[in-house]
Amino acid sequence: MTMTADTRDMRPDRRPWLQRLADASEPYLYSAPSLILIIAVMLVPLVVGISYAFRDIQLLNPFSGGFIGLEHFRALSADAAFYGALRNTLWWTGASVILQFIFGLILALLLDKPFWGRGIVQALVFLPWAVPSFLAGLNWAWLFNPVIGPIPHWLFGLGLMGAPSNILSDPQYAMWGPIIANVWWGIPFFAITLLAALQAIPRDLYEAASIDGAGWFQRFRSITLPFLAPTIAITVLLRTVWVSNFADLIVVMTGGGPADRTQIVASYIFTQAFRRLDFGYASAIALVLLALLLAYSMLIILLRQTLLNKD
Repeated sequence: MTMTADTRDMRPDRRPWLQRLADASEPYLYSAPSLILIIAVMLVPLVVGISYAFRDIQLLNPFSGGFIGLEHFRALSADAAFYGALRNTLWWTGASVILQFIFGLILALLLDKPFWGRGIVQALVFLPWAVPSFLAGLNWAWLFNPVIGPIPHWLFGLGLMGAPSNILSDPQYAMWGPIIANVWWGIPFFAITLLAALQAIPRDLYEAASIDGAGWFQRFRSITLPFLAPTIAITVLLRTVWVSNFADLIVVMTGGGPADRTQIVASYIFTQAFRRLDFGYASAIALVLLALLLAYSMLIILLRQTLLNKD
């Protein structure tokens, strides 16, 4: 019986070659729509954008479009506005991510405890994440406006300002406006992800630690943080990349001003592309930002892998 089965398996496939080709290509045909969509939406724009970095693409210049090699990158290396935007990006990203993480962790720890009305509180906490970024920036710009907004008058009443004024027009404090708006808008991301990780921690560990006499800080340091570490690493990595590319609030609230004090690399790309209509130079800046973010991501991944191997 076994020999009969083996003999049957060794017989040549007598199906028509078109039938065999159709059967062999069937899995690829099922996945073809997704692959075509990914190529059309992601890969093609990426390749075209990279090619623009090496070409002179100016919409107001009908004679542009030629290949210029590394000329954009030479101009970029001497562009003082780019270096200022890079410094502002570090300040904008660092302050936003750190504050979002701190407040998001606090909210996650509070929401992890059972209390009456927790579902309603969770819905209210996660509400900012559902607000469009353009609308959030517009609302916060109004809040900082002393004519129609209350925040300058509150700061004046607390003695933090000599007179109600718009901090978005003050070069010394202008960056704090978009940072505060970004923190408000991005806290739910950390709260949601960290709360999910907290709820996956076995409660028996906390009970055993309490029986052994461990305080809340010891339980947090010895149980909560080790379990949250992988989630923290991934969320901080993702949020850092997103905030570095996130120019919506700055474009809406300050437009990069005053005097480029709130200009970050992402908003500088927007300025070059859609205000000065120099898509070639904007693509060169975007390519440099992509390289910096890839290097940062690889560094974080290698650091995380090293820590996991050490453990």
